[in-house]
Amino acid sequence: MVTRMTAVPTRTNPPSAILEKSPANADTTKTSAETRHAAALYGVYEISKLLTSPARLETTLSSVMALLASFLDMRHGTIALLNDAGDPETAVGANWSEAAAMEYFERLPERAIGQIVVTKMPLVVLDVAADPRFVSWQTAVPGRRTCFIGVPIMDRDKVIGTLTIDQDYPEETTPPADESVRFLSMVANLLGQTVRLQRLIRSDRERLLADRRRLEKVLEQKTSKEGTKTVAGILGESDSVRAVLHKIRIVAPSNSWVLLRGESGTGKELFAQAIHTLSSRKNKPFIKLNCAALPESVLESELFGHEKGAFTGAVALRKGRFELADGGTLFLDEIGEISAAFQAKLLRVLQEGEFERVGGSRTLKVNFRLISATNRNLEEAVSRGEFRADLYYRISIIPILLPPLRDRPGDIAILAREFLARFNDENGCSLDLSEGSMNVLQACAFPGNIRELENCIRHTATLAEGPHISANDFACRHDSCLSSMVWRGDTAKHHGGAVQTPMPGAGSNFNTPASDSQVQPANHDDGWMRSPRAPDHADVKPTESDDSHGGHGGHDDRERSRLLDAMEKAGWVQAKAARLLGLTPRQIGYALIKHGIPIKKF
Repeated sequence: MVTRMTAVPTRTNPPSAILEKSPANADTTKTSAETRHAAALYGVYEISKLLTSPARLETTLSSVMALLASFLDMRHGTIALLNDAGDPETAVGANWSEAAAMEYFERLPERAIGQIVVTKMPLVVLDVAADPRFVSWQTAVPGRRTCFIGVPIMDRDKVIGTLTIDQDYPEETTPPADESVRFLSMVANLLGQTVRLQRLIRSDRERLLADRRRLEKVLEQKTSKEGTKTVAGILGESDSVRAVLHKIRIVAPSNSWVLLRGESGTGKELFAQAIHTLSSRKNKPFIKLNCAALPESVLESELFGHEKGAFTGAVALRKGRFELADGGTLFLDEIGEISAAFQAKLLRVLQEGEFERVGGSRTLKVNFRLISATNRNLEEAVSRGEFRADLYYRISIIPILLPPLRDRPGDIAILAREFLARFNDENGCSLDLSEGSMNVLQACAFPGNIRELENCIRHTATLAEGPHISANDFACRHDSCLSSMVWRGDTAKHHGGAVQTPMPGAGSNFNTPASDSQVQPANHDDGWMRSPRAPDHADVKPTESDDSHGGHGGHDDRERSRLLDAMEKAGWVQAKAARLLGLTPRQIGYALIKHGIPIKKF
């Protein structure tokens, strides 16, 4: 028999447990109905306190079931929460483990639970032994009958779970089912609100975690795409670049003047900008001037400024770079190219911080930080009297040597991809570099450094016909690399016409300090089979270690024989000979120069 909430309330005395817990038990004048109502309110109050406590949802629900067990004379009870598909995802009982509670819930008749979920109404079965839905549910105790009560847990109009209990009563007793249903319905209503709130919190937390993972992924992809871009757009992950950046970060916060040393094309202006960006003057002007690009008369006006009428064409007052850089940073590139006469004028400004505009008599005082750059060996220039020693000591407070590209081969791929990305953005292309093209780039020493690499990428990308830049697209594969011709001429000029092969790993004497320009003997085992390096402009003299290797001449003879043999087989076409020897045409060209082999033309 099924009894719903609309049934007439019975007058059966409440369970003794309710009376014991009820605060109204002390008042013996109240009716039993009033006592039961007060007990129900007290139970709801205690349960509401549990539901508002900060604890894991399953722990809170288990505590609710334990409290219900003390208010109701029940044998078993479960709270089961359902997922969107209607399957149980969580089940708890009084003093049960979650696994035991789930096992008990799964043994409950599916038709009974289904009726609660579908109808969204409580279900009361006064005697489960007489109900066909509970035929297989063997829980009856001899001499007693079992009452089953189940109520839905609602979230608005949706059933999200069930609260079920079963009670044992003597066969001659009628259980107070309607009062129990009302009490459990109130509890189920509180449970529904709590579960809804907990699920909203969990959903928000999962959403926030998903957003965090998404942002981390975007940041990771952005970092991967940008390579190892560090300060002011400087790219590179080699140890030499990291060492320079580490030194820059130490030097930048101070006001000490810096002299950047390095070959042409190593990015001196970019590193100067990085020093300014990391300094306390970053919000002030960064003024730059190439001293080698202007004649002395124009350079003086550019640096000091001029008054109106100071010379023909001076139609208005003009501030110089010193004045414009007041409070900020002044970058003088190629400072080693200024004349001796102008060096004296420059020295006064750098020492005193005072100057007069061209054609003016008023002394101006400025405060700026100077960053100079040169690719010359200033020490040798000082020793030859070409550069003032006092000016050298004034500008070279913190010398920083920038590594050439041949000393950071691991950065070639990063720089090449960046230059190609810029080319694609400017021209609306989507070219990429193949593995073979990377091998070609890695085999080149790039004496022109980063500037030459960018030129090579842009030249090759412009002439590339497919969506990918392959090894065959490079000019050096067709013996038409103009850069190699420039290098050969420069090498011949500095060696008095006797062209020599550059020595691997040797520094360029014209752009490194004297302490760093020691010429090291070449590695005789590598020979011309290694990637070519930039020419050394110092006089190359044999060392004792060279004389000690008696087989060096024989090694050169073997190289020369192999080279001649390959050129003969290739019909004196350098590109074909390069393929036979597994080299690039550029390397073949260097080897021909080294061994003094004239190229035959047919």
